[in-house]
Amino acid sequence: MAEATITPGDDGPYHVQGDFVLIDGAGNRLEITDETWLCRCGESDDKPYCVGAHRGCEFADRSRVAK
Repeated sequence: MAEATITPGDDGPYHVQGDFVLIDGAGNRLEITDETWLCRCGESDDKPYCVGAHRGCEFADRSRVAK
């Protein structure tokens, strides 16, 4: 399997690109393409996918590597 890239968006979802498999908590394989956005705020009505709910719930996170 090729490398996947996961990029946390500023104040938004994880953007996942590349070859990956997404499995839910019950072990079910979720239908995906080679790219998706995953919720980080916890407010999505379609978890684990982002539906833009972070815009209305004041979710704030700007992930950066500590140097």
